[in-house]
Amino acid sequence: MYRRLTLHQLAIFTVLARHQNMTRAAAELHMTTPALSIQIKQMSEAMGVPLHEQVGKQLYLTDAGLRVEQAARDVLARLEGLSTELAELQGLERGTLKLSIITTAKYFVPRLLGEFCQQHPGIEVALEVINRDQCLTRLSQNMDDLYIMGRVPASLDVEAVPFMQNPLVVIAPTGHPLEGTKRLSAKRLSDEQFIMREQGSGTRLAAERFFEERKMELKTRMTLGSNEAVKQAVAGGLGIAIVSQHTLSLDAASGAYTVLEVKGFPLLRQWYAVYLKRKRLSAVTEAFLQHLINEGESQTKRETNTG
Repeated sequence: MYRRLTLHQLAIFTVLARHQNMTRAAAELHMTTPALSIQIKQMSEAMGVPLHEQVGKQLYLTDAGLRVEQAARDVLARLEGLSTELAELQGLERGTLKLSIITTAKYFVPRLLGEFCQQHPGIEVALEVINRDQCLTRLSQNMDDLYIMGRVPASLDVEAVPFMQNPLVVIAPTGHPLEGTKRLSAKRLSDEQFIMREQGSGTRLAAERFFEERKMELKTRMTLGSNEAVKQAVAGGLGIAIVSQHTLSLDAASGAYTVLEVKGFPLLRQWYAVYLKRKRLSAVTEAFLQHLINEGESQTKRETNTG
């Protein structure tokens, strides 16, 4: 009966097991929900046992389903390992690189990735741009080669390689009364209304820590889920914000907002390339990791020479 199963079915079953929801799993797989349901039904028939059960609106894996999920992960992981081994036999002329990055990193990682791919045009790349919680979920399940984030998770056994500074700055709409003021104090800043990222965001945590250390409280006018939304709110005069300087790289000439000169800023954080300690990095992943480190060192030298 197992011969009737396909690798495609094993792969989609792991997605269903992760979401425990047909609709969300189908959306990730770019399938219709009925099409996914048919595939799972065919798997159940091939195995001779039900693989999931529906209780109300919640989907649960049966004991058999849990065993099939583990077996599917083992098979897919071994095949991926084989792919890596074969790629290493060919050096860096072939191979794959799977990355997941938090949304703020999208302002610089694609450029670094582009440079790397120009040097190694035979490498196939998959890039996921997601929020921190989604990134941690994928990391815990070892779904990618590297994860780019600004805060190392304490709950997972990981290697975290710092490769580039991540300076946080304060921005205000152009024409704001504080524009041009030298060495603004934290006390003066605490009187302003802030546009903040969502709870759990590394940028938000760093901002809150800055004011907590000074026994001050941030006045939050609005919480938004993306850097672009934060910048648009600031440009619209709704408040000021603390953002990564990297998020300003593509629209610095727009004139919509200005960077304020505040004592204690920029807050210097780090970008990290993260992976599970038990993971064996492929030659391609090792090469890209070194590329990130080299770029970080080059950026530091440029800033030192211009500072």
